[in-house]
Amino acid sequence: MTKEYDLVVLGGGTGGYVAAIRASQLGMQVAIVEDQQLGGTCLHRGCIPSKALLRSAEMYRQMKDVEDFGIELDTYAFNLTNAQKRKDTIIHTLHEGVKALVKKAKVDVYEGFGRILGPSIFSPMPGTISIEHHDKEDNTMLVPKQVLIATGSKPRPLQGFDIDGIHILNSDDALQMKELPTSILIIGGGVIGVEWASMLQDLGVQVTVVENSEHILIDEDSDVRHEVKKELQRRGVKFLTGAKLDADSLKINDSFIDVDVEQEGQVQKVTVEKILVSIGREANINQIGLTNTNIQVKNNVIITNDMYQTKESHIYAIGDCIGGMQLAHVAAAEGKIAVEHMAGLNPDPISKNQIPSCIYSSPEVGRVGLTEQEALEQGYQLKIGKFPFQAIGKAHVVGDAKGFAKIIVDKKTEDIIGIHMVGPQVTDMISEASLARMLDATAWEIAQTMHPHPTLSEIFSEAALAVEGLQIHG
Repeated sequence: MTKEYDLVVLGGGTGGYVAAIRASQLGMQVAIVEDQQLGGTCLHRGCIPSKALLRSAEMYRQMKDVEDFGIELDTYAFNLTNAQKRKDTIIHTLHEGVKALVKKAKVDVYEGFGRILGPSIFSPMPGTISIEHHDKEDNTMLVPKQVLIATGSKPRPLQGFDIDGIHILNSDDALQMKELPTSILIIGGGVIGVEWASMLQDLGVQVTVVENSEHILIDEDSDVRHEVKKELQRRGVKFLTGAKLDADSLKINDSFIDVDVEQEGQVQKVTVEKILVSIGREANINQIGLTNTNIQVKNNVIITNDMYQTKESHIYAIGDCIGGMQLAHVAAAEGKIAVEHMAGLNPDPISKNQIPSCIYSSPEVGRVGLTEQEALEQGYQLKIGKFPFQAIGKAHVVGDAKGFAKIIVDKKTEDIIGIHMVGPQVTDMISEASLARMLDATAWEIAQTMHPHPTLSEIFSEAALAVEGLQIHG
């Protein structure tokens, strides 16, 4: 079967389906080719399932303090089976919602593996999509005017630590665990590794994190990563930073794993029940037909301009397959820009310094803009306001007064160039900081914005006042 479209989107994850819906709104006839399920990694193997389990872990940890809130319990326990059922129910509900949205937008969905063909009888240009169906039917050919590659990413493997899904896991495997291990070694102290460390430690697993760099969360502000590490260590997580694993020493037995770790010239043997490899993600671009085009690839990601066009001007690419920050909301924004550009509109490119990012560990982390270190390296003269949740009344009501907000200001222009938060519910509050960055707000403007009392958001106005040393409650 052959069918023509204005746009074919390769990949139905967050970036892909959002772009498809936006393209439909712009009057295009659109199809999505998806090898697995609409919603992609974010919905099925990433953002949503991991945050569902993190919420279960958070509630379990909070149960330890319920007597302080006047609640008496004789006993309580964590049931992983029920937590997994809740996670799967959330995924199913949201998956059905995505399918309904795509159907409402009159976007056609083809199940199968899509591959870009070169010039052929179907088109003189590269871009015809050949779909290999799982049921072995004959390939379907889609002939689009434009193509959007949104194939996402997968967990990056680590040489010498082959994933078997039993002893050595990646994040996909960990989300499907039926039983909790007694102990685990997490390789990688980035965002994913820290979230898993926080979750599993709260659920009673003894966690050790090995990180090759001198610090965990290397992209975060130094004050933030110090606060996160301090809190996780207080709860029992062990960190080995500036450390190297000796893959040759790896020994896997039925009930435990041994591996040597070198740190500061000293070698120690770590014995755990499981290992989680969490060293980032790599683009899903193999076998999708890029060699049939002039599309450039560097460091295993697709190269585009700021409108997400590749070297083939009618083929665009977005999301994790082009590298960058690899965040679902970024992929969605990129997808909308790409299809608006296809439609002849003039969308503004994304500024990296206006992109919010979050870490859903306990404590949570939210940030937008430059870190203090980045700002100094770029030559800014700074004014900094920092304010603790310890001085925010609502934080004590909630029962979590750890952490702070930090506002970084350009001394010359008074513009805010970075806001960093660590503490309770900051992943939900960071959007105010994003708006401030979008509007080139000053600390004075945030300080003059009335924040209701008692709320956690009062920390914004206090941190803004602290830029000039005028905070009221600190």
